[in-house]
Amino acid sequence: MLNKAQVIGYVGKEPKISTTQNNAKIASFSIATTEKSYTTQNGVTIPERTEWHNIVVFGKLADVIEKYVHKGSRMYVEGKMRTRAFTDKNGVQKTITEINVDNLEMLDSKPTSPQQQENKKDDDLPF
Repeated sequence: MLNKAQVIGYVGKEPKISTTQNNAKIASFSIATTEKSYTTQNGVTIPERTEWHNIVVFGKLADVIEKYVHKGSRMYVEGKMRTRAFTDKNGVQKTITEINVDNLEMLDSKPTSPQQQENKKDDDLPF
């Protein structure tokens, strides 16, 4: 059996960093992937479509995320699809599907600092 997801896209919000009881770091964030619009041979226009992927990173890779990844960063992530159930703050049972990252690569031409990101307007983001 194979459980592998590969995504290249842009980080939607600043990653959320948390720590487990064992002092292991966890980074969570979302990545947007967009399929461009196109017109089929028979003239039907297919609109642009953006999908949001929930990403979870553990351990030393979470340290990398904390230091170098920010809203708008372009990334490649690879990992396993996991679905988990949780209860929200209103007591409603929900499920979420996430990619638990095994491998990642930052695709920005140069790392961006939080200060550079603050100066960047949301209009400047590619999605």
